[in-house]
Amino acid sequence: MNINNSNTLQLDRYDLQILRELQRDAGLSNQDLAERIGLSASPCLRRVRQLEELGLIRQRVALLDRRKLGLTLSAYVLISMDKHTPDRFSHFEAELAKCPEVLECCLITGMEADYLIKVVATDMDHYQQFLLGTLTRIDGVSSVRSSFILRPVMEATELPLEHLRR
Repeated sequence: MNINNSNTLQLDRYDLQILRELQRDAGLSNQDLAERIGLSASPCLRRVRQLEELGLIRQRVALLDRRKLGLTLSAYVLISMDKHTPDRFSHFEAELAKCPEVLECCLITGMEADYLIKVVATDMDHYQQFLLGTLTRIDGVSSVRSSFILRPVMEATELPLEHLRR
């Protein structure tokens, strides 16, 4: 891996293989990772650390089965704000960051809403408590529209990396 004169990051095949393998299983030992990509352990570890220092690997996590943990309800929620000011948005985002039910929050455009969030809950009672007890009480929230997920058709966590090949 190197950064060329135009500040463009260039990853070689080993870097891309490391990223691919860690996206699939972040719990791999360095030895197992090195074997999978065809490097010895020491250079593999050096590359992983460099990818972490560059911020390409932000963190390593375990993906949990929400349904087995009792979180059987998922929803996408569109939220509109009463004022479009930086202070209003900052306050909303800070309050939302305190909510463990919220898995994702995106400031959006092109719809009649300002935010799209993904929420998980144990059931409809839990969701109603979150909606009425927390979400609608945040200053600035003017409307909320919920769409409940009946069945996930596709869920992915791996980012595509083919565009990075040299």
